[in-house]
Amino acid sequence: MSGSVGSAAGPVAGGLLTVIDWRMIFFVNLPVGAVALALLKRAQPSPRRSAPFDWTGQVAAVAALGGLTYAAIEAGADGFGTARVLVAFAVAVVAGVGYVIAQARGRHPMTPLPLLRSRTISLSVAIGFALNIGFYGMIFLLGLYLQQVHGLSALATGVAFLPMTVLTSFISPVAARLSTRFGARMPVISGQSLMVAGLLAMVAVPAGAPVWLSVVLMMPVGAGGAMAVTALVALLLDSVPAERAGVAGGVLNAARQLGGALAVAAFGALVADRAGFVDGLHTSLLIAAATVGVTVLATLSLRPAPRT
Repeated sequence: MSGSVGSAAGPVAGGLLTVIDWRMIFFVNLPVGAVALALLKRAQPSPRRSAPFDWTGQVAAVAALGGLTYAAIEAGADGFGTARVLVAFAVAVVAGVGYVIAQARGRHPMTPLPLLRSRTISLSVAIGFALNIGFYGMIFLLGLYLQQVHGLSALATGVAFLPMTVLTSFISPVAARLSTRFGARMPVISGQSLMVAGLLAMVAVPAGAPVWLSVVLMMPVGAGGAMAVTALVALLLDSVPAERAGVAGGVLNAARQLGGALAVAAFGALVADRAGFVDGLHTSLLIAAATVGVTVLATLSLRPAPRT
């Protein structure tokens, strides 16, 4: 719920800050971070377990993810054939191979590969990746659409996102209860399906449609994403031993953030041409819907967890 409240406040606060200077959207993280650190000092200390730091795995993972994201972003601006894009892709591939080798042969790997051999865990990670492509890709695209096509200000665009983000704050506890009562599989499938329906509905919206229609169609995407993510965490953590919960959660979060970053990079390239913006918007939304749709089909093949 706190994350949903932050998502609701973020676009509006960002719109207000751009009235002063757009760079202020980065500054706002400093006081929020300071408050978080102050609150953490009051938290009970966590139990500790001695574990060597996987320097090789950490450095390789950062290089692979950083290289891939940088290459995707710059490819949208300069094309895939430029030297720096090719170098960045090469760095990502080499670092990715090095990461896998380090995890397979290291004595204390950051991500034990046997953990990912579980079909439920690997599918949960793929679902998280796809959900962020759909959700953050939609936010990125609609933010541009409302400003460039409808001429809304940054503040008005932030307000337009408010109904969706407020709704997600109420969906999260509902999804948690559904997961407890029916198991996590049902709300994960329902949330993904709702997101696909919302994304496809946006594709059918003509460029001259009123703003309120886009605002309404955002809501199933946000609600579906909130429902699926809440249940997805339960699905993942129910599938790993307690001592591996932190590792599994870290892998899921990394996959989600990578999905969001690559969505912005790839979709940004598709809508870069102002003349073909609407076509690029529709293509991007179709890609997002198809990506989430694939994971819906994969989730349907999962066997429901036994009830205890």
